[in-house]
Amino acid sequence: MRHIKNMRWTKYFIPTLKEVPSEAEAVSHRLMIRSGLIRKLASGAYTYLPLGLRVLQKVQNI
Repeated sequence: MRHIKNMRWTKYFIPTLKEVPSEAEAVSHRLMIRSGLIRKLASGAYTYLPLGLRVLQKVQNI
């Protein structure tokens, strides 16, 4: 029997933004930053936040 570990959304680090970042040109880029999937580290360098990394792994498993 396989046990599935339940996680609550309240335990995730999801820093959402209300305002659209001015440097983001593409719609997808704006949405990923606003929804807390990625964060800008330096000019042209971004990192995946925990939720974004989970989404990326699920897409790769398809």
